[in-house]
Amino acid sequence: MDFEPFQNGEFVESELGLIPKGWRIGTISDLGEVIGGSTPSKKVNDYYAEQSIPWITPKDLSLNKTKFVARGQIDITEEGLRKSSAKVMPKGTVLFSSRAPIGYIAIAKNEVTTNQGFKSVVPKASVGTEYTYFFLKNNIDTIEARASGSTFKEVSGTIMKQVPALVPSEEVLERFGKAAHPNFRLQETLEEQNQTLRALRDTLLPKLMSGEIEVPVD
Repeated sequence: MDFEPFQNGEFVESELGLIPKGWRIGTISDLGEVIGGSTPSKKVNDYYAEQSIPWITPKDLSLNKTKFVARGQIDITEEGLRKSSAKVMPKGTVLFSSRAPIGYIAIAKNEVTTNQGFKSVVPKASVGTEYTYFFLKNNIDTIEARASGSTFKEVSGTIMKQVPALVPSEEVLERFGKAAHPNFRLQETLEEQNQTLRALRDTLLPKLMSGEIEVPVD
């Protein structure tokens, strides 16, 4: 694992090689709480709704292709939440798909739940969403290498918690968060604008094609 030159040039040895002085090697559990998900019974229609509690699956992220996610193709109801082991996670949670496939990543724009195909990380306040996101993004291969399973590979919650993680000093984390946060907010805003434009296109294009809307020609 390589790191860029540190500001004061002081490094110390670690199990991962040289790291900046004041940083340490911990685990993903030092970055935040690892939370899995669940699927309410598909046999009970009352457990699902179009507009209720956002529920995300890996398929949703495969279709989403954006850094931020608000909801999936279908929501779960309060009853569905109670009757399953799904947990509501706060805005800023970093969703990480742990199977089929491993490594889809997105940031929750609001409170969400997921199915069992995730081992998401609720960042500690001292660590922040931005660092947690980039750490997971840059360590997909490391995490995937720890997956197991005969039918398909999966990263368990226990394994996810134990993945080694480079933990910067609180000062560095604070400075990084302040520098990265405006860029994250800008990207979230741009993604929202793109979604609005796509929805407008999808509404107008069929009407233009059918002649319902005519474009004046000078």
